[in-house]
Amino acid sequence: MKTRDELLQSIATTIQDYRESEVARPTPVHVDRWVRQFSASVQLQLLSELDHVLDKTYFSKETVAGFFDHQITHHELVKANPCDSWKNVNFLDIQQRGSSQKEILTLFQQSLMRHCNLAIDACGSDAGPFFYLDDVLFSGGHIGSDLKKWIEESAPQSAKVHVLVIGTHHLGEWQCKNGLVEAAAKAGKKISFSIWAALRLENRLKYRDTSEVLWPSSVPNDQTLANYMAQLKKFPFKPRTAGGTLQYPVFTGEPGRQVLERELLLAGARIRAGCQDPKISMRPLGYSPFGLGFGSTIVTYRNCPNNCPLALWWGDATATSGAMHWYPLLPRKTNAQSNPFADFEFEL
Repeated sequence: MKTRDELLQSIATTIQDYRESEVARPTPVHVDRWVRQFSASVQLQLLSELDHVLDKTYFSKETVAGFFDHQITHHELVKANPCDSWKNVNFLDIQQRGSSQKEILTLFQQSLMRHCNLAIDACGSDAGPFFYLDDVLFSGGHIGSDLKKWIEESAPQSAKVHVLVIGTHHLGEWQCKNGLVEAAAKAGKKISFSIWAALRLENRLKYRDTSEVLWPSSVPNDQTLANYMAQLKKFPFKPRTAGGTLQYPVFTGEPGRQVLERELLLAGARIRAGCQDPKISMRPLGYSPFGLGFGSTIVTYRNCPNNCPLALWWGDATATSGAMHWYPLLPRKTNAQSNPFADFEFEL
């Protein structure tokens, strides 16, 4: 195992471009301040597992740009002549909230210019497919909402739509695609949908034993957590069975995973308990309509989604008391930055 100092440095290096120019560049001191909010007896184990997890699921700007650059010549997306294919593509810029789509389109255009000397505004044709670009699909709520509005108001009677993201979660992808198919049928339009991603993480209830998100196998004995769980009437928590084989190695193994799940769960429960009248969807392991929370560990250089555990992103570094008195590792930028309690969504 790495030493404490090595782990602090490693995590700071992994997330070094997080919200660059918007927040201070992460340092070992920053990471250390965050982890000292946990019991001293678990800090080293917590750092070790988090170091591994972020190495697998933190998407730097270089990684995101590289992924989209690779799609320019992806043989399943384009035909023999990629530049001719992309020239016919209709790029959708329809995101109703947030700026991730515009930023991804900017990255993609840089690749198009480099490979094909082609600007996105110069692309598009009546017979061409439609592309919706974004970074990650979590619950599918934002993507679904954007495309349903487009289907109802602007989409042609017949079309092929490709959703291109760097990562998805199985449940959100399934919900999103089914919802879009239903919306197209309701609108009387013939539209097909394909979702493309480099990484797909399991998070369906049926497959929770092989889930690749934070999904505890047991619940620690803690009064604050017990008080919270007593409120879970509609969608009570169902633990996973420990030891399942994961398709993608998000965690080092069962022991490290359980430390991370337990400590982030307990911290999230304490954070939630300190809030006055929190939304039902505000769950310890991330915003979600069920269980103990979404549990995602995917973070991009742009932002940390609220689908991740509260203990990673909640709080205000300057607060000395009150609901925001938690030092965040990955301070989140919200759509209502001046009010951290307002209008949270399930995605970036």
